[in-house]
Amino acid sequence: MTWKIERVEGADLDLDEVLEVYRSSGLGERRPIEDVTRFAAMVRNANLVVVARAEGRLIGIARSISDFSYATYLSDIAVSGDYQRSGIGRALIDATQKEAPQAKVILLSAPAAVEYYPHIGFTQHNSAWVLNP
Repeated sequence: MTWKIERVEGADLDLDEVLEVYRSSGLGERRPIEDVTRFAAMVRNANLVVVARAEGRLIGIARSISDFSYATYLSDIAVSGDYQRSGIGRALIDATQKEAPQAKVILLSAPAAVEYYPHIGFTQHNSAWVLNP
């Protein structure tokens, strides 16, 4: 299986392709994919978007907000179900980190991925807080 990782502008992505990746990955269960206007704004307004493609097809996305100096908040990482466990998620994280090499990468893990992140070098931080709208 051959795939390619590249940085893109979120506004340039085909929203239907992105939605398909979110659905297939399982991340769509925790994102407002039914509110297409809100979802489109999420993709469009992220200032660091890295994608994976296989034969031109979108198969993965890492969507972040970064100041490129101190902190990169990796808000979404999604890999299509049929491509999971093939190294694409790790490659997307590596590419994100290379775009802002001085910044720490911060994320909130999906419950099913809690065991994954320590395995690839993340450390747990016990003082994260969330204020929902």
